[in-house]
Amino acid sequence: DNAKASVDVALGRGGDQAVLKTGNTFEFFGGKSKAMEKRNKVKARVIGYALRQLIDQAKEVFVMGHRNPDMDSIGSAIGVMRAVKNREKEAYLILNGQNPSIKNLLDRLKEQQADLLDRVISSEEAERIMDDESLLILVDNHKPSFTEAPELLELTDKIVVIDHHRRGAEFIEDPVLTYLEPYASSTSELVTEVLTYMSEDTNLTKYEAEALLAGITVDTKNFTFQTGVRTFEAASTLRRAGADTTVVKNLFRDDLNTFVNKAEVIRTAKLVFDTIAIGRLEEEMEDSLLIAAQAANELLDINNVEASFVLTNSNSKIHISGRSIGNISVQLILEKLGGGGHLTSAGTQLTETTMDEAEKLLIDNIKEYLEEGE
Repeated sequence: DNAKASVDVALGRGGDQAVLKTGNTFEFFGGKSKAMEKRNKVKARVIGYALRQLIDQAKEVFVMGHRNPDMDSIGSAIGVMRAVKNREKEAYLILNGQNPSIKNLLDRLKEQQADLLDRVISSEEAERIMDDESLLILVDNHKPSFTEAPELLELTDKIVVIDHHRRGAEFIEDPVLTYLEPYASSTSELVTEVLTYMSEDTNLTKYEAEALLAGITVDTKNFTFQTGVRTFEAASTLRRAGADTTVVKNLFRDDLNTFVNKAEVIRTAKLVFDTIAIGRLEEEMEDSLLIAAQAANELLDINNVEASFVLTNSNSKIHISGRSIGNISVQLILEKLGGGGHLTSAGTQLTETTMDEAEKLLIDNIKEYLEEGE
């Protein structure tokens, strides 16, 4: 059983590695290369059929992403809400407030689809409604501690996981359905594809299609990273549903303060080990996480920089955003600091530590990763 569990974890991380299970912990070896696309449309069709049955059998459905949701988390959640509505079932999107990453999208929700806004509830409200006959669908995350409300996982044993991140040691216990595809660009891509197999007509509104397209756009960095043939097929489906690429681009516009702070992070960044950039956002502010993620992305535009990391303060924790062009696995580096993600995009958060201490830990882990070699 332990050997089979290790194989499942290795496959959930994209293969190309060995997994050793010792007691309740996993150790990972390899997995530094880019995952080759191995998923097929048969599996997507089977998942679509199974998800349709689970929705039909449920009393009501709750959809939940990860803490500090980004466009992919909220976009894929909106796509799943459409799938549930197509089955004429009650659906609720669990969201405890907004953040700058999704503010523009939620502002448009109020203007364009107020009926969907009425279905957005807090975890406290969900706790009052949910029971053991409810179906809980988790999107863009498979780690219990990273969900918007981990306590809700105890209220039902009918849990579905739809995610594109490489599997970590922490995972939802005994989900009834798992669609974990590290070869996909984004969870929004997976949801778009599954929608097409759940019914003849997706019935996507223009707003819903744009939310899903925004999710794909942010995780592929405008269709430049982790982008396969089926990514473009999903984008084509969303365009046919009415998604406007200009509107999607406008969802990512920032205010002047964000631009200034992002520029300061880039200006003060330093190079370590010749090809890795490290930046710091010292001041804590509302959009610290957004600035850190965007600055990490832009540091990759510097010649000879193969990976970048930006540290920032948020809610008494040190957050680290990591990005790579593909030659260095930021996931493996940040995983040792309790984080996770993808070869080219990952993150973590550290408690009870200063930024200087966090930076030293990060550099030590980078050094260890580089010394391990291929």
